Amino acid sequence: MYPPFPIRKLILFFLSFWIFSLGFSQQFVRVKGKILLAPDGQELHLKGIGLGNWLVQEGYMWGLGRDYSAPHEIQDLVRELIGEDNAERFWESYYANYVSAADIALLKSCGFNSVRVPFDYRLLNPDALPDVFAGPGWKALDDVIRWCKANKLFVILDLHCAPGGETGANIDDSWGYPFLYETPASQDRLIRLWTRIAERYRDDPTVLGYDLMNEPLPHREFYDRLVPMLEPIYKRVTAAIRKVDKNHIIILEGPNWDSNFDGFHAPFDSRLVYEFHHYWSDPTVNGIKPFLEFRDKYQVPIWLGESGENTNSWVDSFRVTLESNDIGWSFWPYKKIRSDRGVVTIKAPEGWSRIVAFSQSSPGVETREARHDRDSIPPRMAMEVLDSWLNRMKLDSCQVNAGFLEALGLHGPQK
Repeated sequence: MYPPFPIRKLILFFLSFWIFSLGFSQQFVRVKGKILLAPDGQELHLKGIGLGNWLVQEGYMWGLGRDYSAPHEIQDLVRELIGEDNAERFWESYYANYVSAADIALLKSCGFNSVRVPFDYRLLNPDALPDVFAGPGWKALDDVIRWCKANKLFVILDLHCAPGGETGANIDDSWGYPFLYETPASQDRLIRLWTRIAERYRDDPTVLGYDLMNEPLPHREFYDRLVPMLEPIYKRVTAAIRKVDKNHIIILEGPNWDSNFDGFHAPFDSRLVYEFHHYWSDPTVNGIKPFLEFRDKYQVPIWLGESGENTNSWVDSFRVTLESNDIGWSFWPYKKIRSDRGVVTIKAPEGWSRIVAFSQSSPGVETREARHDRDSIPPRMAMEVLDSWLNRMKLDSCQVNAGFLEALGLHGPQK
């Protein structure tokens, strides 16, 4: 006996909606036990690179002195060198030149299938305007996602600098302490930011997932009391994202510079990936055994989100270890000045040593007049050098590092 006609219509409606939703969700990368599945249903092995120094600047990738390592310190240096108005123009060109469509096409040509994009919350949500979601970061993310879509590369959005600071070091552009964990306003702002990001990209399968926070909490005994606060924050952010986006993967990093999963319990969402970082350590399977044990215990995917900054032989050895254990990877970084430990090297412009020397002299408002009075680098010369730096960072002026690519099991650009 069939149910009455109105009920049959209702059943058919919900069945059709369920089939449609299932088909839509399968456009996205999915989690199946310990593996990732591409939209075509095939197992996905990530081979990626981190676009460091683009939307989060780091002093060592500029070759600067230790007094200028965090983004806000570098931005202060540029203002001190060339003034506020010129600095605004400089940064507009910097974001446009450091990573472009040509850079993404190069990565595709070399054999990568994904990029991890670090960004600073301030580029999407200005410090002075906590309820305003605007800034140059939105265009940058839109652009890189569009370029990756054209080249069939996946994008991982990596919040490298969270409100309040999740790390308390230069890499999160904070003020020397991870205030996020003890500041409800910063946590609420973090949730609002990820909700806006998820609303914007929820229908885009080029975005593989959301890397909620980079390297939370350094390996310092003083911060051990904060570790239990990390997973509850992740749960709150995930719950907010799931209200607007049920399809994208959510990526969690552990404490101790993302080298420890001890603070994690059983997975609380069906689309979680657990990310770890591994620098200057044992490149054999013994060096990653705790992460493999976590994967087997909870039957979840794990992913190497950062590694590198080492010799090509070390990179090659570690990459082989990862692939032998079915772990996808994203090495670090794509591009920086005067170093072949990346995909491409930026050649230092003439006069760059004067910028570096200026950065190594005593910083601070009280000494600025004295610094400019020296023969180090007058503002007009600083403008010329920085303009040259903007041109040198364009891909057609850079050097591709074949040895680094070979260590990753990839190849130089294919014509």
